[in-house]
Amino acid sequence: MVLAPWLFHWDDPGLGFDVALHWGTLLAVCTYFFRDLMDLGGGFRRSLFRSTRDWYGDLHQRMAWLLVVATIPGALAGLLLESRVESDFRNPLLVAAALAVFGFVLLAADRFGAKRRELSGLGWRDAALIGLSQALAVVPGVSRSGSTMAAGLGLGLRRETAARFSFLMSIPIVLGAGLRTVGHFGVGVAPGALTAGFLAAAVFGFLSIRFLLRLLIGHGFGIFVWYRLGLAVLVAAVLLARG
Repeated sequence: MVLAPWLFHWDDPGLGFDVALHWGTLLAVCTYFFRDLMDLGGGFRRSLFRSTRDWYGDLHQRMAWLLVVATIPGALAGLLLESRVESDFRNPLLVAAALAVFGFVLLAADRFGAKRRELSGLGWRDAALIGLSQALAVVPGVSRSGSTMAAGLGLGLRRETAARFSFLMSIPIVLGAGLRTVGHFGVGVAPGALTAGFLAAAVFGFLSIRFLLRLLIGHGFGIFVWYRLGLAVLVAAVLLARG
């Protein structure tokens, strides 16, 4: 969203378009993980009553609250740094640096992580640490999914397990961002562009989730590391060419 208008000299479509993309992404994740959401919703509901509360014996109860814990750092970072995110952080040089640095972070986590732990082994400390990594994604180029997956790998999660937890984490944070900015929906952008952006985010988001989870069963994150490094080099080259 930052680089495309800058690279092609397009006008920034504005916050209204960003909101449309947020809702499209949210629809994709909720559709793909619908069964998980039903299980987590049931677990959360059971956790509210003493007669059915069992955080340690009921995986869905514990997972629901681990996601709450993991969401808090990112939500606070978004609220505290909102004005800078919309101005100072939308700098192509900063984006290129974040792409490169966190590309190497992802590479190191994928190479040296134990990759043995399942979701059933996640604890409160793990959720808080992955949540802190999500907070770093207020800087464009860090990538919310990349930073949280790297954190999960660093904590010993299996690749597909780290990816699944990362996508589930995206639901409350993207929902919160969408609700906070819903008043800007449609401001400064034509209905056709909003519809196209929403549908593209939903369709390609769904396909990307399916592709990634299948890819990670037998492969690592190497292709995404090279993508990040290549894009960082491209941005740096364009900056130099433009002087």
